[in-house]
Amino acid sequence: MSDSAPNTGQPPVLLLIEDNPGDARLVEEALRDDQLVNALQVVSAGDDALDFVHQRGDYADAPRPDLVLLDWNLPGTDGEDVLAELKDDPELEHIPVIVLTGSQSEKDVSRAYKRHANACITKAGDADDYIETLRTFEDFWLSTVRLPTSDELQ
Repeated sequence: MSDSAPNTGQPPVLLLIEDNPGDARLVEEALRDDQLVNALQVVSAGDDALDFVHQRGDYADAPRPDLVLLDWNLPGTDGEDVLAELKDDPELEHIPVIVLTGSQSEKDVSRAYKRHANACITKAGDADDYIETLRTFEDFWLSTVRLPTSDELQ
C-alpha cells in the first residue's frame, strides 16, 4: 500500500490499466477532484501493469497502488492474467481491483469474479453514460469505502 492511502488525508494512488487512450481520457475526465487526477497512474499493457505493481524495471520507483482499475481485454498479458497474478500475491492481494469491460458476456463477468475481482463495471457505449458510471465508482470507492492503510496490513 502506498504512503498516500486514503485514510492519511492524501489521495489514493489509482492505477488504471487501459490500452484505449480514449477510455483512459474518460476516466481522467470522470475524476472530479484534481488531486485524484494527479494520483492517477496509467499503463496501457498487462506486462507494464505487473512491472508497476511489483515496482520493477522502469517502474522501480512507482508508488504502490491503493486501487486498480483493470481493462479486461488487454493485448498480450490480458486482464484475467493480471488479475490472477495480483490476487495470487500475498503482498498485493489486498488491493481492490475493479474490472472494466466492454463485453456484455456473462462469462467474462463470471471469470472476473472467480479470479477475485472486487467489482466489474461494464463500459457504456455512450461517453456521457460511461463518465456517469465512473463518477458513481468514484463516489463509492473513493469516498464511502475505507481502504486499509499500510499499518493495518502488518
